[in-house]
Amino acid sequence: MSDRQERFSGTQEVREAHRFDEARLTRWMTENIDGFAGPLQVAQFKGGQSNPTYQLVTPGKTYVLRRKPPGKLLKSAHAVDREYRVITALGGADFPVPRTYGLCTDEDVIGTWFYVMDMAEGRIFWDTAFPDVPDSERRDYFDAMNATIAQLHSYEPDAIGLGDYGRHGEYLARQIARWGGQYKADEEAGHFEEMDRLYEWLAANIPGEEETRVVHGDFRADNMVFHPTEPRVIAVLDWELSTLGDPLADFTYHAMMYRMPPTFTAGLAGRDLAAQNIPSEQEYVEAYCRRTGRTTVPNTDYYMAFNMFRVTAIIHGIKGRYIRGTASSKHAATMAEQVEPLGRLAWEQAKKAGA
Repeated sequence: MSDRQERFSGTQEVREAHRFDEARLTRWMTENIDGFAGPLQVAQFKGGQSNPTYQLVTPGKTYVLRRKPPGKLLKSAHAVDREYRVITALGGADFPVPRTYGLCTDEDVIGTWFYVMDMAEGRIFWDTAFPDVPDSERRDYFDAMNATIAQLHSYEPDAIGLGDYGRHGEYLARQIARWGGQYKADEEAGHFEEMDRLYEWLAANIPGEEETRVVHGDFRADNMVFHPTEPRVIAVLDWELSTLGDPLADFTYHAMMYRMPPTFTAGLAGRDLAAQNIPSEQEYVEAYCRRTGRTTVPNTDYYMAFNMFRVTAIIHGIKGRYIRGTASSKHAATMAEQVEPLGRLAWEQAKKAGA
């Protein structure tokens, strides 16, 4: 088992800062979820840097609860109501997501907004290289991820009730402003030259965008549940960053795994892909293009710099929450150490794009 797999898989006792009144939750579930019957046992998933996520076990069924974290929160972050909406809509369109049961916006129940969904029973791989599957099957797991993101980008938002889920057009400009603004606003986490320079360059060099689709915003291996024995995605998780936007930005965020070193979210850069039966970046991009009717993914280096900028800003936010004592994961301190190295890597991508 890989180090990340061991650190992030499974559950643990609920962290002190994230505990709540379980009796109140039991009453809410009894009143709002058909077929619910206690008693209820609560554990906290080890993974999850932003919204605390819990396993709710009853004698007859296992549920998952996602909530906003307690404490001071940045504006527009931790939007569990949007997660609930997009998961519910995509489930109705036969996209692989867990079934949802209810959203609670009454903070008197557990202290913050939350929603409840099915527990998708399967496997989560925290190492992008899938070291725990047979070599002969590894390409099939990559193909399953590729097919799933292509399916997501095939939906016309209006057709699945998500036409107003975000603004149409100017996705890159809005994202750069959002994450750059949050980075600038969080002075407790500190600032550094490469990130400041990248923020300005990205905003001044935005390429044209072609389409508007539902974008996940954090589409990677460890946000998917795979079938217990087959190379098939049965549920995509963690929709907090989803909105309407540029599908190429979403896909290149996913494909960024090829340019991230193993020290950053178990990336693939520097690995012997052929020896491990992993498709190359070019092969992976070509498969997505075939599935979505494209000939190419233009401006790849710009998109990679943009996505690394986003990740750096997100981890910068984790660093700030760690400093303030509101971080959701016990691994927040380790994540915080990655901010400046990742920002420098993002600037290297920008230089490839002409910065």
